[in-house]
Amino acid sequence: MLQYIARRILLMIPTLFGITIVVFFIIQSSPGGPVEMALQKLSEGEMGGVSSDTVISQEVLDDLKKQFGFDKPIHIRYFLWLKDVVQLEFGNSIVYDMPVYDVIVSKFPVSVQFGFASLFLTYLFCIPLGVAKAARDKSRFDYITSFVIFLAHSTPGFVLGILLIVFFGGGSFYNFFPIGGMHSSNYETLSAGAQLLDRIHHAILPVLCYMVSHIAVITMLMKNSLIGELSKDYIKTAKAKGVSQFWVTYKHALRNALIPIATGIGTIFKLVFTGSLLVETVFNLDGIGLLSYTSVIKRDYPVIMASVCLHSVLIMLGNIASDVALVLVDPRIDYQ
Repeated sequence: MLQYIARRILLMIPTLFGITIVVFFIIQSSPGGPVEMALQKLSEGEMGGVSSDTVISQEVLDDLKKQFGFDKPIHIRYFLWLKDVVQLEFGNSIVYDMPVYDVIVSKFPVSVQFGFASLFLTYLFCIPLGVAKAARDKSRFDYITSFVIFLAHSTPGFVLGILLIVFFGGGSFYNFFPIGGMHSSNYETLSAGAQLLDRIHHAILPVLCYMVSHIAVITMLMKNSLIGELSKDYIKTAKAKGVSQFWVTYKHALRNALIPIATGIGTIFKLVFTGSLLVETVFNLDGIGLLSYTSVIKRDYPVIMASVCLHSVLIMLGNIASDVALVLVDPRIDYQ
């Protein structure tokens, strides 16, 4: 298994290399880059905020290109960028005027906190619910819960966030939960236990919005997988030998039914670190999702490339995590 993981990690290198080549050439060739934005600001400043056909001297244009590194051919710029990345140097953010590493690290805790909480609670809630639905297949409980979870699944996370704010965040009805930020203004003065409760209080509504898009998929996958296992011959044989329904379900069938759940963990893994743009916007959370969107809009090329590297690595690590989880659930699988 360790050799397999090592091979997969080594294969990440050429994959990441190919991804960065494509993205770098696309964003560096697209119009509206930092040079054009700087020229626009310069022109508006000279004309008192009114755009015009002001002629910018070639010397100023050359200085701007040199400042942003556009005085070299695109393939040279890529290899210079790659040389810095190998040394874990992503350059300085054009927008924030600070190292890209520091910018990402400052946003990271938000996405990690809500991502891990949503990942853990989603599986904690969906697996027992899926098992209960399989045990009561086609019952009133099954129909009612299916209606509720599919209704939740059809509601976008940001829409649910707006509704939760209106009803429970002091919008028009109740003021049960705080809106915005990860903790209260007096957070530093609280005790350790009170700080934990304060963070949980702030996280409840955003975490619900993170979870809503995955609940139906995982629950129904768990239910259908368990129903499929319960209909197999080895389960019928166990029942014929007098094994109880409870023992058959939770000892024999459940572990095999978890295999499809384990293979899908990598899909949610990326959300743990990359966040959700719309949810972060609704709840005023300054996380990685909002940072990635802002960097694209403002053409912050160093942050864009760092975000692409981060997202790509997390997706590939998520795939490896799925394989590892699959082995833990089903020891019969042996990657060579």
